[in-house]
Amino acid sequence: MMLQVGKILAGGHGLAPVLLKRAATVELDWDVRQKSRFDATDSRGRHLGVFLPRGTLVRGGDVLVAQDGSMVRVIAAPQAVLVITHCAAHGTAFDLTRAAYHLGNRHVPIELRPDHLKIEPDHVLADMLRAMHLELREASEAFEPEGGAYGSHGAHAGHGHHHGAHGHHHDH
Repeated sequence: MMLQVGKILAGGHGLAPVLLKRAATVELDWDVRQKSRFDATDSRGRHLGVFLPRGTLVRGGDVLVAQDGSMVRVIAAPQAVLVITHCAAHGTAFDLTRAAYHLGNRHVPIELRPDHLKIEPDHVLADMLRAMHLELREASEAFEPEGGAYGSHGAHAGHGHHHGAHGHHHDH
């Protein structure tokens, strides 16, 4: 039997910590968490059919609420990522800002941290970043890219950013 899930509580907002601790969990990578419709199996072996409002992003720590009222806490699954840091020897933290700009310009999902950036592995981008004298390391970690242009909880695709007949328009 499939458990229907149609509601999400961002970060488990409003739920008592004891309820969160008791909830079943489901580990999902970014590829799945950016979809509003997907199937998954929770830690209790239940089959979940997730149907969220279009454009909804699921984050680690969010709680999915099934039609029967049961809750499933989302864990951001470790996945292959490139961790980008500035070169301590000849770089500065500003190099990361420049890298974030160039990645954002290419609409690459990117996780921003004070001391590093994370992207999904891409050898073309890796070469560009190395050419900018940044240090890259492959890792298997949770990936939580910025919401921004990709929308956030309950956000929909219409975010003032379209590529229409009149050229390239940005309204972030």
